[in-house]
Amino acid sequence: MTTAPPRPRTTLAAERPPPADPLGERRRDTSLTRGSDVYALVGAAAASFALTGLLFTRLLPFNGLVGFVVVAYLLFLGVYALLVSFDESGPAVRDKVAGVVIQSLALLMLVALVFVVVYTLFEGREALPHLNFYTEDMRTAGPLDPLSAGGVLHAVVGTLEQIALALAFTVPVGLVCAVFLNEVPGRFARLVRTVVEAMTALPSIVAGLFIYATVILTLGLGRSGFAASLALAVMMLPIIIRASDVVIRLVPGTLREASYALGTSRWRTVWHVVLPTTRSGLTTAVILGTARGVGETSPVLLTAGFTAELNANPFNGPQVSLPLAVFEFVKSPEPTMIARGFGTAAALMTLVLLLFILARVIGGRNSGRLSRGQEHRRVQASRKDAERFAARDRAHAAPKSVTDPGSSQ
Repeated sequence: MTTAPPRPRTTLAAERPPPADPLGERRRDTSLTRGSDVYALVGAAAASFALTGLLFTRLLPFNGLVGFVVVAYLLFLGVYALLVSFDESGPAVRDKVAGVVIQSLALLMLVALVFVVVYTLFEGREALPHLNFYTEDMRTAGPLDPLSAGGVLHAVVGTLEQIALALAFTVPVGLVCAVFLNEVPGRFARLVRTVVEAMTALPSIVAGLFIYATVILTLGLGRSGFAASLALAVMMLPIIIRASDVVIRLVPGTLREASYALGTSRWRTVWHVVLPTTRSGLTTAVILGTARGVGETSPVLLTAGFTAELNANPFNGPQVSLPLAVFEFVKSPEPTMIARGFGTAAALMTLVLLLFILARVIGGRNSGRLSRGQEHRRVQASRKDAERFAARDRAHAAPKSVTDPGSSQ
């Protein structure tokens, strides 16, 4: 008796196992940019430039670079929306056009920033290579002297001292005020927040006049770097409080609740939970306040006076800063003084960049991440705890060893 071979069974495509990929598992493409989007951008840009050129040269009596750019950009948005509408629905078209507008504004800001930096460095190229520009003051140099004489050392020292004094006033006061606004809510906190928001829009010349009237005329302290630092502190304080207030608001309430559940007090929670969590944001707030104060000119002009000599004592005599030195240099019609002004502006930008890097190094570390010194102190504390626990165990074991012989008798 012979058996018939089994007949082949029909299998559906869904039941078949997927073919093995010789290169392994393929990664899914999560990119949101498609080829049609790139083609739409390139086609809209080419069409807008062609149509704008046709309008400005053949059809309409328009001219000028600014008008050309504005008309070309508007035509670009219209053509891009038309091309995208062939494949997408209405909300998707609006999203893509809004995304293009936002990216265009970001690109415009980046171009403006690059233009300011490059133009300043280009105009100051004659003064920056001279070493005396950084090591001398203008005591022995006049407007007609070459760039090989004189420098901005007195302005650099004045700016550093005035900003350091202003930060010494504003950082503790600003952080304490921001913590108060968040941890002690109430009517008085709302009043303080309103006053801080109003001071954010305070004109700088008003802050300078306030210090000039109260400190110089009323108290008779005279124009000095200290008076200028007070005027800068008036300008920097609302910026630091406002930015720190926003950052502390972002701390999740669950962190505070977990700390309270462990039995800690409010201020211990602020010191060990809230402030370490927002350390990076608070550093950014201090940077914003410093950037506001280091570029102010009018309050310094009223309160610090002007001098061409190096004055390292901020509490006695006039003291010049970098923005004020730029203002005085570029007023001169002499090309050498104008070159010194742009070189001083480049030095100011470099100083702000160094302060920014220093602040990010000091406060930019994530919460919970310890430095080498903190790790060393943490290890030393753990060793002391281990020695203390061992000593306590020996102290508990010692009476038993004494009483054991008596108990055996």
